[in-house]
Amino acid sequence: MKFDFKGYADGINDTEGVAHLPLSIETGNQRVLVHRPSVPLWRVAIAVALLFINYFLAQYDKFILSYFQSKVISSLSMTLSEYGIISGYATGIVYALLAIPVAYLADYTGYRVWILSASAGWWSLCVIFQGLSGNFWQILLARIGMGIGQAPVEALSVSLISDLVGKEWVFLAESVLYVGVYIGEAISAQIATAFKKTDTPWNTAMKAIGIVGLVVAILLRVVVQEPARQTSLKQGEESFEIDAPKDAYTAKNDFVATLKHVLRMRSFWLLTISAGFRQLSGNVFGYYMPGYLTSIYPSQTNLLSNYGIIVGVVGSFSVVAGGLTSSFLSRRTVMIPLYMTAFGGMISSIFVVLMIFSKSAAGGDESRGTTVLYGVMSAAYLTAETWLGAFNSLLVLLLPPRYKTFGLAIYMSTLVLMYSTGPQIMALALRNIDVNSEGYVKRVRIILAVLIPLGYWLAGIGFLFCVRKVRQDIQGDYVQQGEMSRTRKSLYAAFVLLLGCLVVALFVTSLVFR
Repeated sequence: MKFDFKGYADGINDTEGVAHLPLSIETGNQRVLVHRPSVPLWRVAIAVALLFINYFLAQYDKFILSYFQSKVISSLSMTLSEYGIISGYATGIVYALLAIPVAYLADYTGYRVWILSASAGWWSLCVIFQGLSGNFWQILLARIGMGIGQAPVEALSVSLISDLVGKEWVFLAESVLYVGVYIGEAISAQIATAFKKTDTPWNTAMKAIGIVGLVVAILLRVVVQEPARQTSLKQGEESFEIDAPKDAYTAKNDFVATLKHVLRMRSFWLLTISAGFRQLSGNVFGYYMPGYLTSIYPSQTNLLSNYGIIVGVVGSFSVVAGGLTSSFLSRRTVMIPLYMTAFGGMISSIFVVLMIFSKSAAGGDESRGTTVLYGVMSAAYLTAETWLGAFNSLLVLLLPPRYKTFGLAIYMSTLVLMYSTGPQIMALALRNIDVNSEGYVKRVRIILAVLIPLGYWLAGIGFLFCVRKVRQDIQGDYVQQGEMSRTRKSLYAAFVLLLGCLVVALFVTSLVFR
């Protein structure tokens, strides 16, 4: 059976006994009909809830490390450079290397749920091993193992949700998934505060979350069923053999066809690079902002708790609002996520700078400073965090349905390599400085005030440039078929070489100077 990837259809189509109803969406100057599966709402809700919990748990350990930075460093006798390694490339490199082949295997075999469940079980065990670690090398190996297990989690989750719900609600459903990022940090903040008050070790949280993760892995396999693939927004004539023999020749042809499709898209790589800058800023914010704020507000015992509440409440509201807005307006245009991401990030950068200098703005008074801090932080999250679910929904709708997980993994692996440079750069910039010294605080302040806004603005400009290119991709206006131009090949090669050299250079330098 041949699957025609035309991106639209009319009438009613029945696949595996599931009815599909047509939905009309305006894309640029054309109206596109796409299929909406009639899946029972309770089944969709349970599946999305489990995918959300699994994704939330996969985010949890990052926030534990950021809130307990000094305790992790002291209990494991680590240096700041070693902390930069375990919070950056320890998981980033293996994630990037393994996410692509695992995602391709999941698409090719059609066993996305099976692979997601196995991955969840493996990374949960590795989180437990992190809690049992006694030195840098043990936790490094545990985090590398965790990176292997977490590599396909996001791509598989986004891919499955995009097939579980109709196109007009995919923006909202994916946004619900990404609430896990903000709830993860909010809960981590409350746990961090409670643990500090009771003097409970940081590794206890790691062990507990690993055990919960094992239970969720089993529930994923038992409850979630593999959904049928949906069509996308693209108006083209791509096709893939769904029921073709599973042999090496077919696998190679499908791999090459999907890779060529991604390379010929006009928007894909600019979207990826722009999102990489955006995530780099967010990664630096997540790993270093809590520790910095704790340093400049030492007398505010509830700072981390309030910080987490703002992240959880405002961040969750913002990402869901972004998805809801994109869903409601998708019948008129699907470009809303690009505009929200671009302008939201640029506006948010102003509030981030005010966060960093909140104590100075309050004349050095900590009580007044935290009042300013909480206000501008809420504004920062409200404007910046509308993007994750809505943006990734748009991206998945641009990819071939048969190999959308594979395409997402290429995007996410590139992102990981880009944004993992953030903690590495920070660690090198802070080398040989006492984490409890005033010099450390001053240097962190300068780096945060420059690096985070710069990433937001570079990303915003890139996303705005993508609007026209996304419209061209939706309309099937790809780069010419046949051999790609030498210039285009050279640009791809230069980007891969530059990113690869940067990753290797930073990783080796971090190991040498750790």
